[in-house]
Amino acid sequence: MRSILIVGLATTVFLVAACGNEAASTDPVVIGGKPWTEQYILPQILGQYIEGNSEYSVSYEEGLGEVLILTPAIEDGDIDMYVEYTGTGLKDVLKEESVIGESSEEVLARVRAGYEEALDVTWLEPLGFENSYTVAFSKDSQTLSELAEITHSQPVSFGGPHSFYEREGDGYEDLVSTYEMEFSNTESFDPSIMYEAVAEGDVDVIPAFTTDSRIELFDLQTTEDNLGFFPKYDAVPIVRQETLKDYPELEDLVNELAGQISEEEMMLMNARVDQDQAIARDVARDFLFEKGLIEE
Repeated sequence: MRSILIVGLATTVFLVAACGNEAASTDPVVIGGKPWTEQYILPQILGQYIEGNSEYSVSYEEGLGEVLILTPAIEDGDIDMYVEYTGTGLKDVLKEESVIGESSEEVLARVRAGYEEALDVTWLEPLGFENSYTVAFSKDSQTLSELAEITHSQPVSFGGPHSFYEREGDGYEDLVSTYEMEFSNTESFDPSIMYEAVAEGDVDVIPAFTTDSRIELFDLQTTEDNLGFFPKYDAVPIVRQETLKDYPELEDLVNELAGQISEEEMMLMNARVDQDQAIARDVARDFLFEKGLIEE
């Protein structure tokens, strides 16, 4: 009789566990993003690809916030995944120093190991493009060191998003300290208007993104990071390890997007939103369809 009871209990536990796993896998995968153009497009690329090639459903937390908000959100399970940049993970989250000349693969290995240990989050395969910081400048200079020299000889103003001033490791304070810059004043701008601000002379310098089409639109000059201050910033989907257990096909599915987005393709998609006023959801769908990654 006791043996029958044990078998019955074991069967009940198995059925409860099975039902629990089934419930988890039928919940939508929650994809977050940062509050700027590229980060409105990328969650849609991930989500539409997932829904177009699996039985999983997706919900979005678009424009949720910068890394200081997204990191605890993914760690706590408020979101399941989003696209992060390797250099941001290295310096802003793990608080590790970058190494001049370090390859994309080396940086990715470091952040993958660090996130898995500290956050129970892993990095999947890179999407194929890097969105690094550059400095867009309205006066002539070739390198950041040359720009630093100019700040010592004449007034040069700096304008950037509030989040750039708060970043540790690769933000304003560390940039100024590394290159010994002396800006005459600083301004805070929304990322959506800072390119126009430097083009119109409201400020002289902004921290621009290399995949932002407005660098070309406003004919801005960018400078070389000759001291290697900024690390690699390869765009990579990151996901909770618990989510990968609940959605067993998800890792292989998302990794099919590895290497599918070039820097030029990302810049063109950003331009469609920023310049042509297209909707990020439509831009993502068109990209996936044109690449043969989803069916219309």
